[in-house]
Amino acid sequence: MKLYNLALSNFASKSRVAIYEKGLDIELVDPPGGLGSAEYKKVNPLGKVPALDIGGQLIAESEVINEYLEDKFPEKPLLPKDPEGKARVRSFTRHHDLYLEPPIRALFGQMSPKTRDAKVVEEKLADVTTRLDQVEAMLAPNGPWATGNMFTLADAALTPTLFFAVNLLPAFGAKSPLEGRPKLTAWWGRVQERPSTKKVLGEQAAAMAAMQRRG
Repeated sequence: MKLYNLALSNFASKSRVAIYEKGLDIELVDPPGGLGSAEYKKVNPLGKVPALDIGGQLIAESEVINEYLEDKFPEKPLLPKDPEGKARVRSFTRHHDLYLEPPIRALFGQMSPKTRDAKVVEEKLADVTTRLDQVEAMLAPNGPWATGNMFTLADAALTPTLFFAVNLLPAFGAKSPLEGRPKLTAWWGRVQERPSTKKVLGEQAAAMAAMQRRG
């Protein structure tokens, strides 16, 4: 198996968390020709990462990949056994993919002060604030992980995107996403120490530093 991947991509990072957590031997490769290139679209018509190649069959979209890995390699589960527990995790990952991640991604495109649209920034910051408040409300009251005692696909989804929130929001003059959110603050401290998420966060940080050096 090989995963088409970019270290800074939060969706590819989401799948890497699952891979590292399960201890899987999956090759990580850059998309040939670059993201969205004609060459890569011959492999993955969407032109996005991540995409998982399993002997010539391609699986796209991080959540589908992670669910496949969960079914294929259940020995170290990232979903609870009970239907209610599964639903809690999937509600969390759905909220991440549809509501939390998009406005943060939009802010990433506003990083340059020369091309920044102040109205877009204001709107997206307000949206991010709302979504982070929702995450705070959704987090398990006593942790230690997003939905309770078990580290799950919900934690895999939230970790890479919160990396962007922590690093991007202050650049726009916004307060830290952790401020006033005690459950999120405690959770963030734990994921920075867990081996799988610590490794992914380090990969993201190195990729962001390299991007900033390139200007």
